[in-house]
Amino acid sequence: MAVYDLEEQEQIAQIKAWWEQHGNLVVTVLLAAALVFAAWAGWRRYQDGNAAEAGALYAELQQAAAMDNTQQVRELAGRLIEKYDGTLHAQLGALLSSSVQFRKNELDNARLQLEWAANKGKDAELRELARLRLATVLLQQGAVDEALACLQPAPKGVWRARFEDLRGDAFAAQGKTGEARAAWRAALDALDALDASDGDTLPLRGVIRAKLESLEG
Repeated sequence: MAVYDLEEQEQIAQIKAWWEQHGNLVVTVLLAAALVFAAWAGWRRYQDGNAAEAGALYAELQQAAAMDNTQQVRELAGRLIEKYDGTLHAQLGALLSSSVQFRKNELDNARLQLEWAANKGKDAELRELARLRLATVLLQQGAVDEALACLQPAPKGVWRARFEDLRGDAFAAQGKTGEARAAWRAALDALDALDASDGDTLPLRGVIRAKLESLEG
């Protein structure tokens, strides 16, 4: 029994010595870990709260768009971009608002919101959609060179055909029939690269072919 007590006392002594040497470091590490976890949890709550608030604001924007209230739509989209620019709702709000502004021929307002959605929006696919719509607005404003610059580079995949089609429109507006023809053919090639069974491409294919035929006389 005495031997056991002696061994136990030696172990306790070793533990005390180790703690005296490393205790402060252990406490510091544990405290840092606790602070990191608390900060992460707080950030998650903040993000979740932001997403909920942005979603509610976007719902208001949708209602205003359904009522065709152009001014309210623009104001709500501006609030989304200003307060919740890191959310998907802000990008969706800019796209929806720009559609309303475009329909009302308020092209400068549509252009501003599309520029934000194309350059700073969170989602890559929606950025491409915004870029395509922005080029459409620029063409409508007669800014053909800017529209062509906006369409470069053309993305791969499903967007390529629409980008090339709009490039053809821009070249045709400049009277550059050779470039327009090449762009529209590139658009058809892009459509051919997609699934041939995709019925969604058929209307666009028909429109592009009609444009090519109009050039050929």
